[in-house]
Amino acid sequence: MGYKAKNIRTFIGAKRYDESRTFYRELGFEEVILNDKMSLFKVNESLAFYLQKYYVKKWVHNSMIFLEVDDIESCEKELLAKGLHNKYKYVRFTEIKTFDWGRELFMHDPSGVLWHFCQFNE
Repeated sequence: MGYKAKNIRTFIGAKRYDESRTFYRELGFEEVILNDKMSLFKVNESLAFYLQKYYVKKWVHNSMIFLEVDDIESCEKELLAKGLHNKYKYVRFTEIKTFDWGRELFMHDPSGVLWHFCQFNE
């Protein structure tokens, strides 16, 4: 590349847009409303994604987001303490799984987007 890339963001859809917006705020993301059909959810300036008021089941159910964390046990503890899997009908978490490259747990959001929370081996 002859230019400097600054960040990369994905777009995900939401079956129930307002519910998903609330979910991501409760998960800990900061929401920046862009218009009535799209918001930016961010942790910081380079870790963010766009949530759209748009839903196509085949697309959303095949969407995955990979979020690398520094401590998977702390991540799991914090995620489960929020109780989102009890509050939102379709939200679910797996236990931490160990692989040769590191460890991860999975989360499905209210619309079916699959999140990978991962910690690589050092």
